[in-house]
Amino acid sequence: MQKRVLGNSGLEVSALGLGCMGLSHAYGQPPDKADGIALIRAAFERGVTFFDTAEVYGPFTNEELLGEALQPIRDQVIIATKFGFREGDASKGVDSRPENIRAVAEASLKRLRTDRIDLFYQHRVDPAVPMEEVAGTVRELIAEGKVKHFGLSEAGVDSIRRAHAVQPVTALQSEYSLWWREPETEILPLLEELGIGFVPFSPLGRGFLTGAMDANTAFDANDFRNGLPRFSEENRRANAGLLEVIGTLADAKGVSRAQIALAWLLARKPWIVPIPGTTKRHRLDENIGAMAITLDAQDMAGITAALDAITVVGERYPAQLQRTTGR
Repeated sequence: MQKRVLGNSGLEVSALGLGCMGLSHAYGQPPDKADGIALIRAAFERGVTFFDTAEVYGPFTNEELLGEALQPIRDQVIIATKFGFREGDASKGVDSRPENIRAVAEASLKRLRTDRIDLFYQHRVDPAVPMEEVAGTVRELIAEGKVKHFGLSEAGVDSIRRAHAVQPVTALQSEYSLWWREPETEILPLLEELGIGFVPFSPLGRGFLTGAMDANTAFDANDFRNGLPRFSEENRRANAGLLEVIGTLADAKGVSRAQIALAWLLARKPWIVPIPGTTKRHRLDENIGAMAITLDAQDMAGITAALDAITVVGERYPAQLQRTTGR
C-alpha cells in the first residue's frame, strides 16, 4: 500500500482510506457487528491505515465498532472522527460550542478505546460559534494530547483561512468525485496554498459511479439516498451519460468504473486521500486495486474534456442540508 502525507502536517496515511459510515449508518441495513469488524481488519491486512468515522454515524455505534475492530492494532493506524452536531444527532442541528467539542472528544475517546484522536474534524461549520473559538478549543485538546490533528469538513474558503490562522488545519474532508467537481474552483487552490491535505468522501458518488445501480434501482426504506435529489429516479436516468463515459474509459484500460473514479482522484494531487466506504470484501479489494492504475497527463486531459461536456443533474443534498455546506 502506498502512503501519502496530508499537506504539510507530516501526518502519513495509506493513500486510500476506509470510510466506515456505511458499516453502521445511512445505506439501508448495515452488516452485523462481526462482519463489520472483519471488513475493517481485512482493510488493515491489505495495507489501509486510515479509518474515518463520526459520532453521528449510528449515532455512536460506528465509533464503537471501529474502536473494537482497531483496538489490537491501535498504534498502527490513524483514526479520524468528528464533532459538531447537537447531541450527536445531525437532525438537531450544529453545535460547536467549546463545551460540546470537549464533551464529544471525551466520549469519542472512550468509544474508540484509545487515548488520542489522530484527526478531529469539525463535521459542519457552526455559524453561531466563531471559527477562531472552534480552532482554539481544538488547539487546547492538542496541547493536552487528546487530539493530534485538526480537520474541517465541508467548510468554505473563509472558514478554512480563519481556522488555519489559529490552529493549522491538517485536512479538509468534503465531497469530491467525477460527478461533483465544485472543489476545483476555489477549494483545491486554497488547500495547495496553505499546505492542507484533502480527504474526499463519497469518491464513488455514493455508489452511482460504480455502475452498480441505474434508474430502476430500489433503495431500502432507511437508505438516506432516498432523500437526495441526485438519486431520484429521474436524475439517475439523466446522469446515465456520465456512466457511459466512465465505462468507456474503464473498458479501454481493462479496469472497473470504480477503479477509474478512484485513480482519477489519486492522480489529481499527491495530497489527496480518498476514503471510499463499502460493506463488501470484494469491493474493498476492487477499490484498493485502483492504486495500481496509472493515469498519465493525456488520460487526465481526456477525462477532463469528457467531463466538461456533461452536465450532471440534481443537487447532492436537499435544501436544508445544502445550506450547511460551504460556510
